[in-house]
Amino acid sequence: MPDKPSVLFVCVHNAGRSQMAAAYLTHLAGDTVEVRSAGSAPADQINPAVVQAMAEEGIDIAAETPKILTADAVQASDVVITMGCGDTCPVFPGKRYLDWQLDDPAGQGVDAVRPIRDRIRTRIEQLAAELAAERG
Repeated sequence: MPDKPSVLFVCVHNAGRSQMAAAYLTHLAGDTVEVRSAGSAPADQINPAVVQAMAEEGIDIAAETPKILTADAVQASDVVITMGCGDTCPVFPGKRYLDWQLDDPAGQGVDAVRPIRDRIRTRIEQLAAELAAERG
């Protein structure tokens, strides 16, 4: 893995799970990891309950916008983490793929989003530690 690994988080709408994961990894790893997120069918905006849940953690994602998943984004990433995007994520040899089974926060209030956020935070903490160990 290169000195600065690249991680791509993918979910359907890029309005909840993948945005939270990208924000946490950016928050925890800083500029030691290149972080991307995208969706197979991006929404018009980030889920407001997700923005609120992340703000409770001191992480502001209000200015983020959902982005479309491209083959280029997958090719440019070392690790691709899918969160319910099904078979729409292109697969390239030599990439590390992880599939995180997480509830979809779409249409949920902040009370339902918090446990999803907390599960994502735990996984991101583990991922950040793994990436740091791989860099040496």
